[in-house]
Amino acid sequence: MDRLTEMEAFANVVDQGGFTDAARKMGISKSAVSKHVSSLEARLGARLLNRTTRRVSPTEIGLAYYDRARRVLNDAGEADALVTSMQSAPSGLLRISVATDFGVNHLSPVLSEFLADFPDITVNMVLNNRFVELISEGFDMAVRIGELEDSTLKARKLTETTKRMIASPGYFEKHGRPQKIDDLNNHKLLHYSNQSSGNMWKITAPSGEKRQVRSAGWLSVNDGQSLLNAAVSGLGIAYLPSYLFSGALKEGLVEDAMPSLPVETQGIYAVYPPGRFTQPKVRAFIDFLAHSFSGRGPSEW
Repeated sequence: MDRLTEMEAFANVVDQGGFTDAARKMGISKSAVSKHVSSLEARLGARLLNRTTRRVSPTEIGLAYYDRARRVLNDAGEADALVTSMQSAPSGLLRISVATDFGVNHLSPVLSEFLADFPDITVNMVLNNRFVELISEGFDMAVRIGELEDSTLKARKLTETTKRMIASPGYFEKHGRPQKIDDLNNHKLLHYSNQSSGNMWKITAPSGEKRQVRSAGWLSVNDGQSLLNAAVSGLGIAYLPSYLFSGALKEGLVEDAMPSLPVETQGIYAVYPPGRFTQPKVRAFIDFLAHSFSGRGPSEW
């Protein structure tokens, strides 16, 4: 007899508390279930079930075997589901969390192409500037930038971005250009207002030393595009990713405030909950993003 079928019959007898209900669940006769269990006990050389006229219960050995058998059966079921899912067309609602700046500037423009390729998928993209709890908040995946804090999530690197301090030529004409990190204390700085570290920049010095610059700043706002607009208008120095300022830099609207500093590079990742296999809709979208961003970054956007 088939070993997996014997195992399934035994596990169902334990789950259902008897041969009759186990047979009903498996869609076979009671005598067939009994033969499967008897064959299993004979092959193992051990009694797995205590049988009385009123009830059936696992022996001590049977209970230990049941725990392992149930795991094997669950793995087999997941293996079958994996094959089925990999052959099925991606479909259903895909909920995505992404930082507002990146979502507006780089994700939104490519969504139409994705939806055209996968018409059975509907997308709900939530733009925010916080790390959402994917599972508890019902998200299928997120696009995150910088160091990944939650190591339990699966991640795929899509591309990279650089991070630089930038300001307008007019600002430098009026206030001068900082020559060293300490000079930033005498400049007007523009900050993200929702950073957990507050109005503090973490900067790498030419020596490789990590420095912290803390300043009240002249403007704090929870939107990167607004900070870029403020920098372009001459309000101060902003510390932004290249996917936001690269266009303005090419047009001469902003300049690198301190070109001598090492370039800060950050990864851009697709993250999704852990599991034995990835849902087709999630896998399809991540593959699409990896292809879409393959020619971009870290500084060219």
